[in-house]
Amino acid sequence: MSFSGKTVLITGAGSGMGRLAVRNMAAAGAKVAALDVNEAGLAETAAGLGSVRSFVVDVTDAAHTAAVVQETEAEMGPIARVYNAAAIMPLGLLLEQDTALIHKIMAINYGGVVNIARATLPPMLERGSGDMILFASMAGWLPTIYMGAYNASKFAVVAFAEVLYHENRNRGVRFACVCPPPVNTPLLAQGRSTVWPKLLDAAPPIEPQEVLDAI
Repeated sequence: MSFSGKTVLITGAGSGMGRLAVRNMAAAGAKVAALDVNEAGLAETAAGLGSVRSFVVDVTDAAHTAAVVQETEAEMGPIARVYNAAAIMPLGLLLEQDTALIHKIMAINYGGVVNIARATLPPMLERGSGDMILFASMAGWLPTIYMGAYNASKFAVVAFAEVLYHENRNRGVRFACVCPPPVNTPLLAQGRSTVWPKLLDAAPPIEPQEVLDAI
């Protein structure tokens, strides 16, 4: 599929998988709306890429997210593909993690996906075309000690993506719920800085480009 001149929206664009997706899409000729709460990270992502426009957005803010999506379509054109890559992964025992942090993980990892999908999918369905990519994880299928809050958020993404797809079959939009094993991105470093399940050392992490190529 050619992306020359098409508009792509990517969350979590300030680092990791989102950053690489921005650069890949820009290299493919797309106009990219790069969203992240990290302004400095966005600047690094967009450096030297004239087709990338950065938006400092907290995806848990539904109203601001919707406004940025509207601005993107008005100024950059119809959104042809969405990458929902924004996520955090602090780990810990469920009864030891701060309650507010558990809710924050769900608000970003799942709530952010909901907010982006609600803002971007209706226009895609009206046009009868587009790609909706939702990043879950193998953690969305395999409950793991120390990963309970993260597991819950990714289980929610898996369920949301599956139902969203079935509710909108044969309407022209393609859906992908991406469930990779550990990937070599800063998200892993975030996990390692808290507590680390030995299960995650069973195999070396894969590279983010492998995931994007598989999509």
